[in-house]
Amino acid sequence: MAFYLPLADGRFESTELTRGPWDAGAQHAGPPAALLGRAVEAMARPDMRVTRLTFDIARPVPIAPLTVTTEAVREGRSVMVVRAAIEPYMRCTAVLIRTGEDEVPRVGTAATVARPGDAEDKPFFPVPYEVGYHTAMEVRFAAGSFLEHGPATAWMRMRVPLVEGEQPSPLSRVLAAADSGNGVSNVLDFDRYLFVNTDLTVHLLRYPVGEWVCLDAATSIDSSGIGLADTALYDERGQIGRGAQSLFVARR
Repeated sequence: MAFYLPLADGRFESTELTRGPWDAGAQHAGPPAALLGRAVEAMARPDMRVTRLTFDIARPVPIAPLTVTTEAVREGRSVMVVRAAIEPYMRCTAVLIRTGEDEVPRVGTAATVARPGDAEDKPFFPVPYEVGYHTAMEVRFAAGSFLEHGPATAWMRMRVPLVEGEQPSPLSRVLAAADSGNGVSNVLDFDRYLFVNTDLTVHLLRYPVGEWVCLDAATSIDSSGIGLADTALYDERGQIGRGAQSLFVARR
């Protein structure tokens, strides 16, 4: 089983593993974001790496056959901009930057979060169905949990491929997880409030090594009904990037 089954002409059949927590007929935004990231990677030159992706979520993505489109917006020697879309639901604008072998000094920080082997399995939000994104992803918490309010640190990895018959790329592993920053760091009662992200932006210094991706996330909400989920992204070697989500917050 996988999140998607490949069809002809750039189309994909969505499986029930894509189902999100808000609506039994709608996908969690992680799998379609990863599907668009996969399309962006297919456009990249061998010497380029995806460094930023911004996803605009116009409406919930249904659990249905999807068509993915791509176009190169700008391509220079060092920078490329690619657009990918699942119309009329989700659009992605990606920036790719040329890389070289040991061109500059490496500057960064070591991992500052507990390793996945030291983290704990904890329950997902209560949802009225047994199969969905929550069963397709393995989650271990180094701090907090889905059922606790406030900042949290969660390691995530895919239990199934993104597309049937393919090994997920490192970029796919990041994007399948990154949209969960809002969920792992929730600050309101799930039964009383909606806190749905309208977008997702991911900046990447490098791709992850290994299957696990860590989300060190915190959510802030203004009384007007606008929120922000801010997520530092890690692998077991250290920080790999950052994600941010704008939130629509309302009473159910």
